[in-house]
Amino acid sequence: MARKSVIITAGGIGKRMDSDLPKQFLTLGTKPILMHTIELFYQFDETIEILLTLPADWRGYWETLVEKHYFRIPHLVISGGEERFFSIKNALRKVTGEFVAVHDGVRPFTSQEVIKLCFKAMEQHQVVVPVIPVRESMRKIIDGNNHAVMREDFKLVQTPQCFHSSVLKTLYEQNYSQSFTDDASLAELMKIPVHLISGNEENIKITTRMDMLVAETLFARKK
Repeated sequence: MARKSVIITAGGIGKRMDSDLPKQFLTLGTKPILMHTIELFYQFDETIEILLTLPADWRGYWETLVEKHYFRIPHLVISGGEERFFSIKNALRKVTGEFVAVHDGVRPFTSQEVIKLCFKAMEQHQVVVPVIPVRESMRKIIDGNNHAVMREDFKLVQTPQCFHSSVLKTLYEQNYSQSFTDDASLAELMKIPVHLISGNEENIKITTRMDMLVAETLFARKK
């Protein structure tokens, strides 16, 4: 059994990016965003099991990109479902690792330290989630009224979110609900403690044109 696995979800269709091409396939530098993301985990551990969920209609396009860019990192492609929940559920049928990370395909700037800390914490915790502080002031709106809240009471959630494989598979035995915003929310529903670690601020999720501008700046600086 492979000790570590990662499920990389790439089910976006480009709505918020206002693009005909799904955001995970947009070029960052000289290759698609998704390839950068996969490389993060291969760089961390060349033996890690990589499972990639893609919309069924785009699997052929991905295969074309793989050949075009001579992309040779081993990975298993799995057809996604209508919702992220069903994509991950499909992938879990193929997972063999003892520890499993779930990561957004459009987060190509996760630090190696965060990935390392995520899997390291698996030795003591069942669910591990990276978070970063809220920098802006916040207000809560209820029934048309609003009031200030303490930003120190909130954190912004990132991926990868890491789980014991047996725990994650149990979580996905639940029926789907629109209230499931991420994998940690499933754990919370089942009263499983969620352990937080420090994420890295560069670990943005590229979903809009503004995100893409930031990503290009980060990539240029990294290069």
